[in-house]
Amino acid sequence: MPTTSLNLISSMATKALLADLVAAYSAQQPDTMVAVTSVGGVDAAKRVVAGEAFDIVALASDAIEKLAASGHVAADSRTDMVRSAVAVAVPAGTPHPDIATEAALKAAVLAAPTLGYSTGPSGVQLAKLFERWGIAQQIAPRIVTPPPGTSVASLIAKGEVALGFQQLSEMTGVPGIDVIGGLPEAVQIVTTFSAARATVSTQAGAVQGFLDFLASPQTADLKRRHGMTPA
Repeated sequence: MPTTSLNLISSMATKALLADLVAAYSAQQPDTMVAVTSVGGVDAAKRVVAGEAFDIVALASDAIEKLAASGHVAADSRTDMVRSAVAVAVPAGTPHPDIATEAALKAAVLAAPTLGYSTGPSGVQLAKLFERWGIAQQIAPRIVTPPPGTSVASLIAKGEVALGFQQLSEMTGVPGIDVIGGLPEAVQIVTTFSAARATVSTQAGAVQGFLDFLASPQTADLKRRHGMTPA
């Protein structure tokens, strides 16, 4: 039976990855149990700020930086886990638009009857890209915003979104969608996801052991299988 229990909160982008990482860690450290709660990134940060009893917080690095600045996670415990790129998907069986170049991607966005993208860090960057292209107002009526905790991939699978953008990790293996590729290199959006010890945690040693595991070379293949690269 585990003698140590750690509570971790994360955004949805790393939910599947963390499930596998926790399973691997539990096999290696059976005395430690890590329970993971995965919600929308904004909600996760709010819950940490509200003082909920989490030991570990795993979010986009900029969110971790903000939580460190406000004293809610220990800045010196920040551990970069993975880098995650944005992919593009369409409902399974529908035509695959050309997205090989920035110009082709822009044309595909303009042609799509409905669009969807994450409300997280990658979505913020994507919205800035649309603004830079000068099409933000034109496409605004066609954008379907997923409710908190709902993946863009699920909306694509239901046919509610014709062209969707999300972390590749959240698209991988989802039935009912075709992932047609990543963003062109010139406009690719890469998010670093990090983990840190919540300052309300009283289990600093056990937390550090898990954080060290998250960054260890032995996790690299698992991270790649989830469509991410080691940070």
